[in-house]
Amino acid sequence: MAQFSKILFPVDLSVVSPAIVPWVRMMAEKFGAELHLLFVARRMEHVSTVYVAQATIESFMAEFVKGSEARIEEFANTNFKDMPSCRTKVILGDAAEEIVNYVESEKIDLVVMGTHGRKGLDRILFGSVAERVIKHSAAPVLSINPYRLSKEAGGLGK
Repeated sequence: MAQFSKILFPVDLSVVSPAIVPWVRMMAEKFGAELHLLFVARRMEHVSTVYVAQATIESFMAEFVKGSEARIEEFANTNFKDMPSCRTKVILGDAAEEIVNYVESEKIDLVVMGTHGRKGLDRILFGSVAERVIKHSAAPVLSINPYRLSKEAGGLGK
């Protein structure tokens, strides 16, 4: 039988992340799994075509990563402080690509992630990180759309 000993919870630190916490906690507690929280900060390579000094971009990205590390630690302490094996990580890159790479490098057994439930033009413009992870992850992915869950169930819906 499959065992989930390492669970990855990719967070974007939006309102979606806290809404997924109860599901992540349930899975981690049920399986006694080590929990990994991952935040992927988007690289700013696209602004290099604008007249902004590379040193300015690099300085901003360093500050952004530092702030992201503090924020994900705060998120972990708020939501998972009683869980003994909870690790946090911030990585620069494309969210879906880095999540899939992290699954492979850390030998993750299960990914639990939220979706934004984007439709139409938003989906075309922003894409779906969850969909790309589901398609390419070596581990099973449990995706949760908190906008479809009622508030009573911890969701962001009606």
